[in-house]
Formats: sequence, C-alpha cells, structure tokens
Amino acid sequence: MSLSGSALLLVVPLMVLAALMLDRLLAEPARCHPLVAFGRWAAWLEVRLNSPHPARSRLAGWLAMLLALTPWCVVVLLMYLAAAQLWLWLILNVLVLYSCIGWQSLQRHVVAVASASDSEQARARLGLIVSRDTQSLSDDEIAQSACESLLENSTDALFASLFWFALGGAPAALLHRWVNTLDAMWGYRNPRFRFFGTPVARLDDLMAFWPARISAGLFILVTPRRWLQAVRCWRRQARQCASPNGGVVMTTGAGALNIRLSERACYHGQWKSKPPMGCGPGAGMKDIPRAVSLVSRSLWLFMGIWLLAAAVAYSVS
Repeated sequence: MSLSGSALLLVVPLMVLAALMLDRLLAEPARCHPLVAFGRWAAWLEVRLNSPHPARSRLAGWLAMLLALTPWCVVVLLMYLAAAQLWLWLILNVLVLYSCIGWQSLQRHVVAVASASDSEQARARLGLIVSRDTQSLSDDEIAQSACESLLENSTDALFASLFWFALGGAPAALLHRWVNTLDAMWGYRNPRFRFFGTPVARLDDLMAFWPARISAGLFILVTPRRWLQAVRCWRRQARQCASPNGGVVMTTGAGALNIRLSERACYHGQWKSKPPMGCGPGAGMKDIPRAVSLVSRSLWLFMGIWLLAAAVAYSVS
C-alpha cells in the first residue's frame, strides 16, 4: 500500500463519509448481516459454557468472550493481506465500518414509534429496541423510553464506531461492535448472566468510555442556548445512573433537549425506579424527531471538525 501518513489523515475521514453514505442508502441489510452470524456464534458458546456456579460462570465468561472474538483475528489478517492493494484495502475498510454503523436502522425504529397509529402499535414497535416490558407504559413513557434508547444507543451504533475507526481502522471499529453485541446479549444483572456477563460488560464499558463523553460533548456544542443546562444535567445526574457511559449520554442529551426521561421502568413484571435524567417537561412523542435531529447535528459537527482538522494537517505537511 503506497499511501503517505499525511494523505492517510485525509483519506480516513473520507472513508468514514463513504460508510455513512452506505448506511444512509442501504441501512442494515435485512438478511445476511454479519452481526447476526456473530450473535448466533456467541449464543452457541454461551449455552455450552455458562454455569450456574458463580466462580465457574465468571471463568466461563472470560473463556466465552475470548472464543467469541477469535474470528476478529481472521479479519485482521485479511486487512493485512489486503493492504498490498490500496483499492482493496480502502473498500474493505469502508465495508467493515458500514457493517458496524447502525445509525439509519436506529433512526427508523425510533421514528416508527413516533409515527405509530395507536398506543398498542407504538408499544410493539418500542419493544423491538428496548429490553424492558412495554405493555404497561403510558404514551409519555413510550416516548421517553424511545428518546432514552436513541440517546444511549447513538454512542454504540454510531460515535463509538467512528472513534475506534479513527484510532485503529476497521479492525478496531469491528472489535468494539462485537464487544458491544456480546454485552447486549450477556451483560444483564440476572441470575443467568450476573457472573458470566461481567467480563464483557467491563470491556464494553472501557471501550465506550471516551466515545460516550465525546457524544455528550457534541450534544452540548450543537445546543448553544442550552449548553449550561446540559452540562449541569451531566454533572449532577450521570453519576446516579447504573451505566457509567449511558448515563452521561442520556442525561446530557435530555438536558440539551430540555426534556425529562422516564423515572421508572418495568422488567419481567417488576417496576424499578430510575434516577432523574434531564430537566423540563417529560418527553412526548413530538420530542422523538427532536432527539433524532440532535444526534444528526452532532454527527455532522463531528465529521466537519474531523475533515477540517485533517485538511489542515494535510496542508501543513
């Protein structure tokens, strides 16, 4: 591969734009998505390795995580071999990053909740993107859950992939996406996964630490009239949330939108209290498009800063 370091600085954000355009045009493929095959592989491992004994379950969680991620080494090898041909290396980077991004799919699922014809349909559509029980939620709680899911998942489905791609190319972005998928499957604090899912949950928290804070910072920057309110929500509320990263994104995003998210959720028939997130009136269906717009504006600000910095670095070199 014959590409100078200065040229690479400019090429990387252009590859990201290409992957974002593919995501906009195609969204996630309905069939044969690589994450589906990876999820089946992970589920197969969990059934065979998980144990009801706490110590064995934790050890099995480490082993299962390492085994689940072994295909990643194959991808790294393929990327290394593809580097001999610049055009092939560029295409593979774009395609792998595209497979990691789930922004259009997330948008469509959330907007589908807002456009539902009745409450029952909205609950059914919300159930596709959240793990909580939706049947007992009021209309406002449906909207609040949708906004919460959008804000939290904007990091996992978008900004974290771009962050890790900037640091390590397609292999780094793919590693984060697979770890995040494992966390979504195993990272529950219930009897089955309390110990088994701990290793991957800790790794996912570590890999999402800076992307979550970058996402929150972007939410602040694109809402100049509410930036101080968003910062206050972050500082005062995020530490009370169960997720060290999701709490940062949700509280800051809700503050930037001047809305409150739901303070309760139902899991397996049991209602659980949640800490306050955001301020102002409780979110309603009309706030879902506003939340989508917040993430979209943050994305284009992120890309604008990145392209400008890359162009300046290229011109200086």
